[in-house]
Amino acid sequence: MTGESFEYAIRKDVRNNPIVREVDRDRHREMWRSVGLGVFLVAALIFFVWRQVELLQHGYEVSELRDERIAQEKVNDSLRVTLASLEAPSRIEELATRKLRMIVPGPEDQGVIELVIVDEGPDSSVLARR
Repeated sequence: MTGESFEYAIRKDVRNNPIVREVDRDRHREMWRSVGLGVFLVAALIFFVWRQVELLQHGYEVSELRDERIAQEKVNDSLRVTLASLEAPSRIEELATRKLRMIVPGPEDQGVIELVIVDEGPDSSVLARR
C-alpha cells in the first residue's frame, strides 16, 4: 500500500465552524409574506365565523322575544277580560247592596251640596288704617 491510499482510510477531522451561511433576504421576505398572508386569511376566516355565530345567536334571541311577546299578549288579553268583568256596573251594584248593605237612594234622599269658599281677605300688611 502506498501512502496515498492509507491517507484516505483515516477519517479527517474537518471543522466547519468558521463557515457562516449568508442570509438570503429574498427567501426571508417571501417567507414573511407567506406568513402574513396566512395570518390574514386565518383572521378573515375567524371574523367570518364569528359574525355568522353572532347572527345566529341574535336570531335565536329574536325568536325567544317573539314567543315571549305572544305569551304576554295572551296574558294581557285575559287580564283585560277580567278587568271588564270586574268593572261591570251590575257586579258593582250587587256587591254594594249585598256585601256592603247599601241601598239605592230614592228621590227624597237627593240633596245639593254647595261649596262655600271663605275669603280671608288680604294680609295685614296690605290693610291701611285711618
